[in-house]
Amino acid sequence: MYRTKRRPAMFLTIGVVFLMIVICLLFIVFSPGHMAKRVVNEFYSYEQLGNFGDSWQLLHPFMKEKWPKSTYITDRSHVFMGHFGSETFEYSIEGGEKISGWSMSKDTPKFKKVYKFEVIQEYKGKYGAFAFVQDVYVVKNNEGDYEIVWDYNQ
Repeated sequence: MYRTKRRPAMFLTIGVVFLMIVICLLFIVFSPGHMAKRVVNEFYSYEQLGNFGDSWQLLHPFMKEKWPKSTYITDRSHVFMGHFGSETFEYSIEGGEKISGWSMSKDTPKFKKVYKFEVIQEYKGKYGAFAFVQDVYVVKNNEGDYEIVWDYNQ
């Protein structure tokens, strides 16, 4: 009876391919663009639940200066949930374009590296179905955390 010794080579090949796939997935999951998108997703997940205090925590300090926490919580819940008559919303995140030299407003310094996403929030409320489209920017702070910034350039 004839037997080949291809099994070790086959297992080695499968192992190498599997290892390459795992390494590629790790690079994707921990890439700056992917991590920036995760922060946007986390932010809007909190907003979707009406948890505006936790979403506020993900804002950049420039944003927190514009919106103190209590004001932010009150305004977001009042406008988006109260006026529109909607308990929640669905959202989608597009993009992830990396840009440099962008600033939040004419009064703030430029960020070296920024990730730009387009977020679409879809509501079904007392005034029917409607959607908001907003560009959302993500920057990395000095501690290595990613934070949300909006565009106030006029």
